[in-house]
Amino acid sequence: MKKISMFLAAMTILVFSAKAASAQEAEQATPAAVEEVSAADEGEIDPFKVKSEVPLHQALKTKFIEGGAGFMSLIIICLIIGLALSIERILYLSFSKVNAKALVAKVEKALQEGGIEAAKDVCRNTRGPVAKIFYDGLDRYDQGIDVVEKNVVSSGSIQMSLLENGLSWISLFIAIAPSLGFLGTVIGMIQAFDAIQAAGDISPNVVAGGMKVALITTVAGLIVAMILQVFYNYILAKIDSITIDMEEASIDLIDVLTAHKA
Repeated sequence: MKKISMFLAAMTILVFSAKAASAQEAEQATPAAVEEVSAADEGEIDPFKVKSEVPLHQALKTKFIEGGAGFMSLIIICLIIGLALSIERILYLSFSKVNAKALVAKVEKALQEGGIEAAKDVCRNTRGPVAKIFYDGLDRYDQGIDVVEKNVVSSGSIQMSLLENGLSWISLFIAIAPSLGFLGTVIGMIQAFDAIQAAGDISPNVVAGGMKVALITTVAGLIVAMILQVFYNYILAKIDSITIDMEEASIDLIDVLTAHKA
């Protein structure tokens, strides 16, 4: 349920951000349009301005239509879902990051003052995978240090799987986005050759439409893949950082428990 809520929150942030950006661009474009109309009414011509500026959202909309609504819609869907999954993972990993050294010190202090139950309370009231590993290890303290160590390793494997949950879907969209772009390229080339066959001529005007579709879909797919790849690598870096903390903290916990039992 928590993961679904984070996913929905990420989707909501993306939608509202897109609406806000569109509204801001429209507001910025309005004064420019008024100035251009005024200049045209007065008969003034700006020799340094060859053509009027087009708002970014309008230019993107035009390219979206020119690239073909079918394939471009699929590519945009890959971007939206991939970004939503990436933001959900980033939020989850951010909440999972804790100060492992400080947690080890708290557990050690609780062991000295209140025993195993006090140490378990500290872990229970701390978020993150490191605290969960500590709790699972302390829960088997009465069975010996060897059992604690095995339980810590098993719990660490489970926590690693939870940290990497959803990465396969992000990598899937990274692969699908350029594939859809290349598929649009092939279809655009087919349309170009069909136009050549129908016209019986290889003039630029005949093949321009199909070639334009091919290039736009390819560029869109590659841009989406690059954006998602950046998020994917950032998530991997955060997972590596948390994994290192888990391994170091687990070793410190075993040392603390060994010293406490002695």
